[in-house]
Amino acid sequence: MKPRERCPWCVGHADYERYHDEEWGVPVHDERMLFEMLTLEGAQAGLSWLTVLRKREGYRRAFDGFDVERIARYRPARIEKLLRDPGIVRNRLKVESVVGNARALLDLRESGGTLAALLWGFVDGRPRVNHWRGPREIPASTAQSDATSKDLKRRGFRFVGSTICYAFMQAVGMVDDHLPGCWRRAPARR
Repeated sequence: MKPRERCPWCVGHADYERYHDEEWGVPVHDERMLFEMLTLEGAQAGLSWLTVLRKREGYRRAFDGFDVERIARYRPARIEKLLRDPGIVRNRLKVESVVGNARALLDLRESGGTLAALLWGFVDGRPRVNHWRGPREIPASTAQSDATSKDLKRRGFRFVGSTICYAFMQAVGMVDDHLPGCWRRAPARR
């Protein structure tokens, strides 16, 4: 049986391949999952995605299953406890950003918005399908990720620079950057 052809970034490591095959580029509209992925992409800044991917269950446990209402109530003692948790990236600014981002999300909800509507609005509500021929053509950021970053920062979100936003957009299927020949390209768009 011929092996599946995949995007080159994931080939050769089972955790990456599983993530690529099951999640990366599949459209997500669920608020909790969007918040989780925004958190994980922010945690990845300066690290490898594999490091964060391996800590994903630790993040789910440490941050109460990404329950935004609970996270928004975290106080300094809880943050100090999180900074001792080896199951997450123990960077104070990143940990504090999760709490701040939960509060910013609650503010968004209070104003009548949703994270899904806000984020998907930057791609007109449907995945933007790119037609890159190879990995070197894929940009680190785009006009859409620039706009997303700027708007999230204006709303009080942190660790949401344009490069982080573009990686997030790829992860949650707002953009389809599966390369030609990748077995996930067509199914991920459906």
